[in-house]
Amino acid sequence: MTSPSRQNLIRSFDPSGVGLENGNFCGLPFDYDTAGIVLLGVPWEVTVSYHAGTAQGPAAVLNASPQLDLYDFDNPEGWQQGIYMPPLPEWMQQRNDELRPLAAQIIAATEQGRVIEQDPALTAALATVNDACEKVNQWLYEQAQRAIAAGKRVGAIGGDHSIPLGLIQALAVQYADFGILHIDAHADLRDAYQGFPYSHASIMSNVMALPQVSRLVQVGIRDVSHHEVAKIEASQSRIVAHYDPVLKERRYGGESWLDLCRDIIAPLPQRVYVSCDVDGLDPKLCPHTGTPVPGGLELEEVFCLLRSLVRSDRQIIGFDVSEVGDGEWDGNVGARIVYKLCNLMGLSERRSDARGEPPC
Repeated sequence: MTSPSRQNLIRSFDPSGVGLENGNFCGLPFDYDTAGIVLLGVPWEVTVSYHAGTAQGPAAVLNASPQLDLYDFDNPEGWQQGIYMPPLPEWMQQRNDELRPLAAQIIAATEQGRVIEQDPALTAALATVNDACEKVNQWLYEQAQRAIAAGKRVGAIGGDHSIPLGLIQALAVQYADFGILHIDAHADLRDAYQGFPYSHASIMSNVMALPQVSRLVQVGIRDVSHHEVAKIEASQSRIVAHYDPVLKERRYGGESWLDLCRDIIAPLPQRVYVSCDVDGLDPKLCPHTGTPVPGGLELEEVFCLLRSLVRSDRQIIGFDVSEVGDGEWDGNVGARIVYKLCNLMGLSERRSDARGEPPC
């Protein structure tokens, strides 16, 4: 139900007007209290192992967002849900900048084949970085818990792909069973990468430690280790990977993307969290992403997949958009993904309410 204060803001706002530079996502008029969706920016990329710049991703998305037109073909009045992006946590950006050189020493040492545990200075540095990463996860968990308790839905904007763990942990308190639709060039199933248990390359390994996550469906994977493939194959279908070369070969053989979308979403349970690492897209769309890989999905293919998810009467319970780089074009594309996910999440909730499903 829309609150009276939100209704007043809706009546006084022109969605066809000039995008306002008011500090909020898409220049929308809502604040924390009047918003139905809260977007938490997480400017963090301490353990990134290739391109830096994704810590500026939340700012790039926010800065690009006012030039989006608000009409959405799937949910034309979706903006009326109320979308609010709080100010980015300055302490986190500052801590990220402080620790990046320290993490870079550890990354360089592992790439040289050195054993971190044999170097006391590097061992201490690793402990410092890992402790900071855990604090970021805890911050997001607490912020998400607060928003969920207030009846809001939550999306996170990274930052590298390590960032959504706290949000997913908060949702695991709320929901006893849910799945994850994971769009990415990488499986992110390493137990730890370069000594960092909270690495961007370990996010899905950490997520799968949550018993509430009954199914992980991965799409666009095309850069993967032997160990990760073995973990997928040993998961007894708890993890389902749709490798990019296989999807493309099926397309070349005449299968439609709509048919493939139905195959992809079929194993997912009723409630689904969407984790979108933009390196799952063709790199032309977000060229400054942290770890770009040739190949990948077109933006409209991703939107079609998400649309198919909602049309299957599954509910999107939260999302993240991660690894957006610091380029203006990256921010533009990232903002469009965030806005589409907000609108489809709202649409899926409306369809769920119409079916009379319990909230959790």
